[in-house]
Amino acid sequence: MLTHGFVLDEQGRKMSKSLGNVVAPQDVTNQMGADILRLWVVGSDYTEDLRIGKEILSRTTDVYRRLRNTLRYMLGNLAGFTDAEKLPVAEMPELERWVLHRLAELDAAMRECCNTTYAFHELFQELHNFCAIDLSAFYFDIRKDVLYCDAASSIRRRAARTVLDVVFNTLVAWLAPFTVFTAEEAWMCRFPESEQSVHEQAFPAIPAEWRDDALADRWVQVRDVRRVITGALEKERAAKRIGSSLQAAPVVHLTPELAALCAGLPLADLSITSGITLTTDPAPDGAFALDDVPGVAVVPSPAEGEKCQRCWKVLPDVGSHAHAGVCDRCSDAMDAWEANA
Repeated sequence: MLTHGFVLDEQGRKMSKSLGNVVAPQDVTNQMGADILRLWVVGSDYTEDLRIGKEILSRTTDVYRRLRNTLRYMLGNLAGFTDAEKLPVAEMPELERWVLHRLAELDAAMRECCNTTYAFHELFQELHNFCAIDLSAFYFDIRKDVLYCDAASSIRRRAARTVLDVVFNTLVAWLAPFTVFTAEEAWMCRFPESEQSVHEQAFPAIPAEWRDDALADRWVQVRDVRRVITGALEKERAAKRIGSSLQAAPVVHLTPELAALCAGLPLADLSITSGITLTTDPAPDGAFALDDVPGVAVVPSPAEGEKCQRCWKVLPDVGSHAHAGVCDRCSDAMDAWEANA
């Protein structure tokens, strides 16, 4: 048996006709859709009194849009994806393996919630943060360059699309109990010839080996370093010294420990810059730093070269290939496209 508190208005008052503060479920469904009402339910802490009103439902609608946009982004980037394109996990870059680790963490939380704690509002907050922060604001932002500009056969693009396929199939199944109609719509868009509903799918089995706590600990620090870099670039944009981060090739001063941690990682790609220089030299006065990320300081510097007309990176080799106005990577991608056209 599950019990919950009273449903109150936004000011915490009991609903009554005399106050005119009654929110009827039928009205919410008619105006906003049943999925919005279901999201409000799952996002509410049923151990206390529940509040509902125009502003609360407006925030719930914003949450819904983020979830829907996450699914739309993956659907758009999975067009034409087949099993032949899949890449084994062992061959994937660390960034993709980190996403799979996050899936493994969420899978454990999902099963514990459904089987033991029933703290669905906490679980839903984790799913929302995964979509809004880990995926949209981090992974998608970084990998859009690879998805849009790498050759179709590149390892990075195959890895990214393999992960998007796994994340989509998992996420749409997890969201199905909460966003019933949206999950079904997304499922049918991904598998238009399927005779099964998403609501007939079991939660995907996540391999235990995907969980890698040591990798996750490393990436907590890598993301902190990235946060300092993006903070420095944001300051440069605000001062109108650069228009986009791709116009920059900053110098990043790190402690020897952090430099070793970042060694081998494509920090320019992770920071969405055209280049980057790592050094353990002491940072000069005026270098950008954040108080909560010790050992990292950034000196912004403009990227040298010309702007590639395809990927928009500023690189020295632009214009030195068979295809005018593009960099080496984009020239190779264009050659591959022409060969397969």
